[in-house]
Amino acid sequence: MAEMACVDLFCGAGGLTHGLISEGIKVVAGIDVDEACRHPFETNNAALFIKEDVGRVSPKRINKLFSGADIRILAGCAPCQPFSTYAQRYDVVGSPRWGLLYQFARLIKSTRPELVTMENVPAVTKHAVFDDFVEALRKLGYWVHQDVVDCTLYGLPQSRRRMVLLASLIGPIELIGPTHERPATVRGAIRKLPSIRQGTAHPKDPLHSASKLSELNLKRIRASRPGGTWRDWPKDLVAECHRRETGHTYPGVYGRMAWDEPAPTLTTQFYGFGNGRFGHPTQDRAISLREGAILQGFPPSYSFVPEGAPIHFKALGRMIGNAVPVTLGKVIGQSISAHLGIKPERKNSKKGGIADVARKPLVA
Repeated sequence: MAEMACVDLFCGAGGLTHGLISEGIKVVAGIDVDEACRHPFETNNAALFIKEDVGRVSPKRINKLFSGADIRILAGCAPCQPFSTYAQRYDVVGSPRWGLLYQFARLIKSTRPELVTMENVPAVTKHAVFDDFVEALRKLGYWVHQDVVDCTLYGLPQSRRRMVLLASLIGPIELIGPTHERPATVRGAIRKLPSIRQGTAHPKDPLHSASKLSELNLKRIRASRPGGTWRDWPKDLVAECHRRETGHTYPGVYGRMAWDEPAPTLTTQFYGFGNGRFGHPTQDRAISLREGAILQGFPPSYSFVPEGAPIHFKALGRMIGNAVPVTLGKVIGQSISAHLGIKPERKNSKKGGIADVARKPLVA
C-alpha cells in the first residue's frame, strides 16, 4: 500500500486537517503564523505545528516533512479575507496577502507533490492571482478540477459556499458528488447542548460561552423570532441606522437562527447578536463559541485552548470563523481516496457494531 503524507499550509485551528485525518489521510504537519493555533492543531490531530510565514518556508523543509512518502499532498487554504466580496469594497488595488497564493505556487513548483488541494471563497476565481495559480499548475502537468461547493449538500449545518480546487499529477481528479439530499439543520447540530444565559459559560465546557448582551440588545432578542428580522420589533427597538432607507438592505443582522434550517454563513464575529443572524433559535443570547465550532463541523470535544486558559471571544471567533469546515475536509479526503482507488473498509467492534473505518486500496 502506498504511503501518503500531507502538509497543511495556512492550517489554522486544523479544520481541514481534522477532516482529512478522519478519512484516513495522514497529515504530518501544519504551518501557520498564528501561535494560538498550535494548541488546537496539535492537541486534536497528533500532528506537528510549525509557526512560520509560508512565504519564508523552504521547499527543502517541505520535502523533509514529506519524508519520502509515495503520495505527497500539499494543502493550502490561504486567508480568504482579501478575496471576500466585503473586502473588495475597500481593497481594489490588491492586498499583500493576495501574494500568498504565489507563495503556495512557489512551493508546488519546487516540491512537485502528487496532489494539491486548495479551498477559498468563491470570489477568489475573479482575481488574476487565481488564474495565474491554475495556469502554473497546468504548466507543471497537473490535472486541475475546481468547483464552487454548496456545503449544505455535504452535511454541513451551515449555508456556506466555498471554492474547492483539486489537482493531481496522477490523472484526472474531481470532487465527489453531494452526499446529502436534505440539508443538515441547526437543531440537529446544537439542540443537545445545555442551556446557558448570555454573558455566561457552561461549567463543564468553557468554550460553551455566550457573549454578554446590553439591556437594549436583550430586549431586541426577546422581540426576535427564529428566521425573522429586526422588522419584527417594536419601532422603539429599531436602530436609527436601520430606519433610514439605506438600512433596509441589512435585514439579516440582529436575527435568530431557525431551528430547522442550516445556519447562515458564520463570520469571524458570529458570537455577536448584532453581527448577523447569530441569535440562538430559542435562548435569549447569541450562539456560543462551541455552537459556532459545531456548526463549522468540529466535534463537540475539539479543544481550542488549554485547560484553564482564558476565553477571548475575538481571538477564538476569528479562529473558528476562519477555519475550513471539518465536513469539507472530509469531503476532500473522500475525493482523494476515490482518486487513488481507496475504498472504506468497515470493521466490526467486539460488540458487533461498527467500530471504525479503515482504508483499503483497490490496487496495491
